[in-house]
Amino acid sequence: MIERDQISAKYEELYGVEPALVSKSPGRINIIGEHTDYNEGFVLPTAIDKAVYVALGKRNDTEIHLFAEDFNESFQVDLKDVSPTDKGWPNYILGVVNQLKERGYKISGFNLYIDGDIPVGAGLSSSAAVECATGYGLNELFDLNIDRVSIAKIGQLAEHTYAGVKCGIMDQFASVLSKENHVVRLDCRDLSYSYVPLELGDYEIVLLNTNVKHSLASSAYNDRRHSCEKAVALVKEIYPEVNSLRDVTIEMLDEIVQPIDNDSYVKGKFVVEENERLAKACEAMDRGDIQEMGRQMFRAHEGLSKEYEVSCEELDFLVENAKKFPEVLGARMMGGGFGGCTINIVKKGFGQQLVDSISPAYKKEFNLELTPIFVKTDNGSELVY
Repeated sequence: MIERDQISAKYEELYGVEPALVSKSPGRINIIGEHTDYNEGFVLPTAIDKAVYVALGKRNDTEIHLFAEDFNESFQVDLKDVSPTDKGWPNYILGVVNQLKERGYKISGFNLYIDGDIPVGAGLSSSAAVECATGYGLNELFDLNIDRVSIAKIGQLAEHTYAGVKCGIMDQFASVLSKENHVVRLDCRDLSYSYVPLELGDYEIVLLNTNVKHSLASSAYNDRRHSCEKAVALVKEIYPEVNSLRDVTIEMLDEIVQPIDNDSYVKGKFVVEENERLAKACEAMDRGDIQEMGRQMFRAHEGLSKEYEVSCEELDFLVENAKKFPEVLGARMMGGGFGGCTINIVKKGFGQQLVDSISPAYKKEFNLELTPIFVKTDNGSELVY
């Protein structure tokens, strides 16, 4: 965790005054529910105790002055000239400013300093955290009275329009709306949501970072999406009320899709079953049955690897090895796939032993270091006092 004093001191060093406020927005994990978001299904994310911090203050002119600690780099632009830049990192901030302008909110120039402790490249949504920390901070600084769901939507559209990534809403939603010791059961069709208690008791969450990102990711994502859309189109010919895999049953897929297109059948079946697994995981959490939640996670990984085919050797290796330990109740790949982290539910105090046991074999097999990330659940966007 980064202290407010540290952020404030750096802001004052840069801009000569103390910041008016410091806002933070966390990274996120997803307990279960992958590739369900673009199929109008459910996801089960929560925020983690790693965040992006933004210090802000108003200026007396219309200029925006930014400084990113990670890049040790500044950026300046006039409010009226805000547009995407080829520099990269400012786009996640400027995209939010653009969305506020598009919606007719009145803001003036401002100074902004940004730092964070979310490991970049681990699939923990550091980009969404930047957008949401910025949106939440500007909302507070200029008294805009924007509700939290709208802040999440602003972050998502900033990423679409300025960063050029057509992401779903889950990352921003989790970053803004999470509650400590709970997961958000988010319906990606209508953005209705509820909180499910995540009482881990004698267990904790350990992420194992593969430190790889295979280049297949974007093309494979498009292929999977196409397969899902094809399954829906085939079912819709017989059942016109069907609009997405959310409306489809296994029986429909058996009857209509399997005889025509086996790939679309397998991919569609995975998504339908993943929504069912998520529902079972929620029921287990409501009962405080962490063992059953873990079983659903293991099964989800099997589906992601063998059926949806978005895993990779490194992820499979980590899950298979984690499975050997009775102290690990559940493990699966997390995120879009082809790299990033596995999420593991591990007996408290056993996490380092797990890492020490798997690391040498992982290094031998792939010539890669294994990086553990120990996380706790946390609240969504908030001011730092």
